[in-house]
Amino acid sequence: MDSLPPKGPRYTDLVASLSDAAPFVDPETQERERGRLFAARLGANENVFGPSPKAVAAMQGADAGVWKYGTTDSHDLKNALAAHYGVGFDNIIVGEGIDGLLGYLVRLLVGPGDKVVTSAGAYPTFNYHVAGYGGDVVTVPYNGDYEDPVALVQKAAEVGAKLIYLANPDNPMGTVHDAGVIQAAIEAVPNGSVLLLDEAYVEFAPVGLALPFDIDDSRVIRMRTFSKAYGLAGVRIGYAIGHTGLIKSFDKIRNHFGLSRSGQIGALAAFQDQDYLAEVVSKVAAARDRIYAIATDNGLQPITSATNFVTIDCGHDAVFAKNVVDDLVDRDIFVRMPFVAPQTRCVRVSAGRPQDLDLFEAALPLALQSAS
Repeated sequence: MDSLPPKGPRYTDLVASLSDAAPFVDPETQERERGRLFAARLGANENVFGPSPKAVAAMQGADAGVWKYGTTDSHDLKNALAAHYGVGFDNIIVGEGIDGLLGYLVRLLVGPGDKVVTSAGAYPTFNYHVAGYGGDVVTVPYNGDYEDPVALVQKAAEVGAKLIYLANPDNPMGTVHDAGVIQAAIEAVPNGSVLLLDEAYVEFAPVGLALPFDIDDSRVIRMRTFSKAYGLAGVRIGYAIGHTGLIKSFDKIRNHFGLSRSGQIGALAAFQDQDYLAEVVSKVAAARDRIYAIATDNGLQPITSATNFVTIDCGHDAVFAKNVVDDLVDRDIFVRMPFVAPQTRCVRVSAGRPQDLDLFEAALPLALQSAS
C-alpha cells in the first residue's frame, strides 16, 4: 500500500528550496523591534513631502465608492499617460507598483534555468522575483559608481539571457546615464533578450535626459512609478510602457483586479497636477544639496545624485559604514546602506524635510566618531 502524503501543504521543489528572507525590512518592523519610533525617516527613498493635495482629495472623495472594483484596464489613468507621452493606450500596462510589474514580467519571460543579467548590488527585489520563478541570476559589477550598460548587454549575449535589468537613474548609487548611453545599450541588446529599464526615479533626473518612447522597439520595456516623485508609495501604482505585443501579454497572467479604485483615482489626480510635481522636484533638489553639504562638512564624499536620495562614500570599508548606519539608527535616524561590495563602503540618505536633515546633521558626526 502506498504511504499517505504528509499532512499540510506540499510545496513545489522550487519553493521548498528558496530562502524565506525578504529583500527589505520595513521601518515599521524596525520600530516595533526597537520599541520606539524613528525621529527622521531617511532610509526608504519615500517622498516625505507627500502627494499632491489634489490626489489626497480625490482619494477621499472616492471613499464612498470603494465597494466597487477598480477598472481592470485602469482606463482613465492609461488614457492620461498615453496622451502625455504620445503613445498608444495599448502600449501601457498599469500594475501594483514597479515591484508588481517586475513580478509579472519575470513570470512572462523567465522559467526554471533561464538566465537573466543584472548588476551585482542592483535592486534586490528583481532578483527575488527571478528566484521565485526558478531563473538564474547572472551579475556584472558596477563600473565605478555606475551600472555598466555595455557589460550588461555583453554578458546577456554571452549567456543567452532572456531579460536584462538596468535602473536609470540607479538605486542604490543615485547615478544616471544620458540618453545616448541608454540608446546604445538598447541597440546592442541581443536577439531574444529584453532590456528592462527601471525609471523609478526619472522625474528627479535632469530635464531632457530620458529617451523619447519608441513603442515600436520590442527590445525594451520601461517602468515608472507613482511611489517616488508623486508621493504615493503606500498606494502601489506603477506603469510600464513598451511594444504592444509585450504589453498585451501581461493580460495573460496579471491580477486584473489588483489595483484599488481609490488608488487609480489618486494616481490620475497626482499625474494631472504637474505643478505640484515640479514643487516636489525642487524641494528634493534642495534637500540633496543640503545632504551634500552635511557630508562634505564631515569629511565624506557624496556621490552626485539624480534621485531623491544621496549615497555617501564613508571612505572606509563595509564594517565602518555598517557601524555608522547602526549608530544613526540607535539615534533614531533611519538610513540604509548598499548591499554589495564595493558599494558597501557607503551609506544612503533619502531627501528629507529641513527638520529631518537637522537631526541627521546633528547625529552624523557622533555616528562617525562612534564608528572610528
